[in-house]
Amino acid sequence: MSKTAGTLPDPNRWKALSFIALAQLMVVLDATIVNIALPSAQTDLGISEGNKQWVITAYALAFGGLLLFGGRIADLWGRKRTFVVGLLGFAAASALGGAAQNEAMMFGSRALQGVFGALLAPAALSLLAVMFTDAKERAKAFGIYGAIAGGGGAVGLILGGFLTEYLNWRWTFFVNIPFAVVAAAGAYFVVREPAGSRNRSPLDIPGVVLSTLGLVALVYGFTRAESAGWSDSLTVGMFVAAAVLLAAFVATEARVKSPLLPLRVLTERNRGGVYLSLGLAIIAMFGLFLFLTYYLQVVKGYTPVKTGFAFLPMIVGMITGSTQIGTRLMTRVPPRLLMGPGFLVAAVGMLLLTQLDVNTSYAAVILPGQLLLGLGMGTAFMPAMSLATHGIEPRDAGVASAMVNTSQQVGGAIGTALLNTIAAGATTAYIADHAAGTSDPKLLQLQAMVAGFSSAIWWAVGILVAASAIAVALINTGRPGTGAVDGSGEPADGIEEEFKIPVVAH
Repeated sequence: MSKTAGTLPDPNRWKALSFIALAQLMVVLDATIVNIALPSAQTDLGISEGNKQWVITAYALAFGGLLLFGGRIADLWGRKRTFVVGLLGFAAASALGGAAQNEAMMFGSRALQGVFGALLAPAALSLLAVMFTDAKERAKAFGIYGAIAGGGGAVGLILGGFLTEYLNWRWTFFVNIPFAVVAAAGAYFVVREPAGSRNRSPLDIPGVVLSTLGLVALVYGFTRAESAGWSDSLTVGMFVAAAVLLAAFVATEARVKSPLLPLRVLTERNRGGVYLSLGLAIIAMFGLFLFLTYYLQVVKGYTPVKTGFAFLPMIVGMITGSTQIGTRLMTRVPPRLLMGPGFLVAAVGMLLLTQLDVNTSYAAVILPGQLLLGLGMGTAFMPAMSLATHGIEPRDAGVASAMVNTSQQVGGAIGTALLNTIAAGATTAYIADHAAGTSDPKLLQLQAMVAGFSSAIWWAVGILVAASAIAVALINTGRPGTGAVDGSGEPADGIEEEFKIPVVAH
């Protein structure tokens, strides 16, 4: 790619950002909007209690398992084309879900949504990576993207509440169609992919098979543990299979000529630090979404709409952290000084939420806890999103973007299952300890449920502290330079070009 092509910014880049952000919002919305609609859909379609988790799991398995493949397809086939096809496929799968007549049709549509989501999510992030070449502009673009990636889930809870309460659960699927069609049309006419940024090397089929099966086994192992327990033979078998498959995947990638995931993407310590700390933070956050939804609806008796609005402080915190703190400071301080403290502030917010009991005041505990959580996450997400693709060679942009999405999707699936399993165990133990002296079984049930949530949230606090420590220890790049960056990503290891790295012994 010529230098001029790399350094001349795309005149349509801000318009393109609006369509890319819209697509990202749709994907993130979809992760939570269905949670609120699930009880109604379950009743309508006659989905059994044992099978209801498949509405969530089918999506997570397809999305998490195929993300690396989707990122590689974007590099090979062209990011714009992959993005548009992903959007139109997602719209079709959503229409199928909204029209579902039985559980098989519902599970199938959710898996299809996951497949097309795995195409469009890495394509969206890598388009940003190759279109925004100036460090200050890139900070702003990733600030907007980061705020949507973080806050979209909570927006999904509000929208899901409205649609379920006032229309019908089917609209939580149909609502994706206008999002997808507008984003696809806008991207088709506005997005201009920089010339020469594709990676046309042949597809690594063994890598695709091993990574997909390994990630599916890992995600399924955690979701299975939630319903069947950690010692269940199939759960253990899934974890063993995941370890073997992923180890074989790494060994294959080290040897093949054109790997699906070039190990240079992972072994660069800054990017490795981002994937690891981001995955941990998402584990903590996704579990909390589920607990708070149940706490507000079951314990406090909130309606779906009121529950959605109760999440607003987290959205406000995220948008503020991302656009006001992250964007303003990103070109002034090293990323670890935003990510480390950001995750710690989120941990303090989570710490407040460990105080939940049956009579907890929303204004005194839940509101400030959510604000701090959102503020910390927003501040940390911003440099994380940018750093994950920063300095990457354009030919690896899709797969580096896919790794961010993979750490989020796998983190989300693990978080929901892991923290739910911890909560369920603590709830059972609480009932066993207090059953003898109770005169009100219903109150005992609620107290036990909240005690379970509280135990799991303590784990989430620890996970966020670990994410902060990893960010500070591994991410050692300096603050980004504020001039224009060469879009070609040269030199090959690229980070030095865009970040002025102080030579410091670590």
